Amino acid sequence: MRIVSYNVNGLRSAMTKGFTEWLTEDPADIICLQEIKANKDNVDFAQFDKLGYEHYWFSAQKKGYSGVAVLTRIKPDNVQYGNGNLQSDSEGRFIRLDFGDLTLINTYIPSGTSGDERQTYKYKWLDEFFAYLTELRKTRPNLIVCGDYNICHQPIDIHDPVSNKNSTGFLPEERAWMDKLFASGFVDTFRHFNPDPHQYSWWSFRANARNNNKGWRIDYINVTAPLKEKLKHAAIYQQVKHSDHCPVYLELAL
Repeated sequence: MRIVSYNVNGLRSAMTKGFTEWLTEDPADIICLQEIKANKDNVDFAQFDKLGYEHYWFSAQKKGYSGVAVLTRIKPDNVQYGNGNLQSDSEGRFIRLDFGDLTLINTYIPSGTSGDERQTYKYKWLDEFFAYLTELRKTRPNLIVCGDYNICHQPIDIHDPVSNKNSTGFLPEERAWMDKLFASGFVDTFRHFNPDPHQYSWWSFRANARNNNKGWRIDYINVTAPLKEKLKHAAIYQQVKHSDHCPVYLELAL
């Protein structure tokens, strides 16, 4: 099973920049998208049909904001839209697909960049999400949780950890949440294979950051411990440019 997670920062915009053409290169069996900023009704989804993808959408109620979608060539047994938390669901931040005894969650964690109120909500969201995962694992232990986490876990995951120590996305409380997630039995699949620095998945539009590789690794595909022995390969596709993010990739030998 080959999985891509990709914050496209507007699906329609990404499609004008070659996203659909990239899909023709067969990058994965399952493509998890975040920040689609669109509804199914205003996207030319026939292009995905032609490539053999079924597609599942969970858009924000606010137009042009947030939202997640999954394109898949593997038919799911079950799809859950939202996780039951009203504000999160109104912002289109969660979709779950079950494939046999495997559960895939595609999520878009709030960023907190717009001020203290949203940062406070980010912490609330993280607590609710951790509680959801803890309960789900009692009956569905084989989890893949991918998406834009909007958190750099370690100094190696950010180009300048010193100057960003007080920046949302690299705050001690956010990083501690990631510590808790991995301590609970999740595996950072990219770091499982790749210990090297300067591997990022998002770059600011400012100051030519992408060309200078001054980025942040905030996009993840994490799995629970029972899937660790199934991990085959993980990568970050920094050369793919339809967004201010780039795709991250995981291959599982199932």
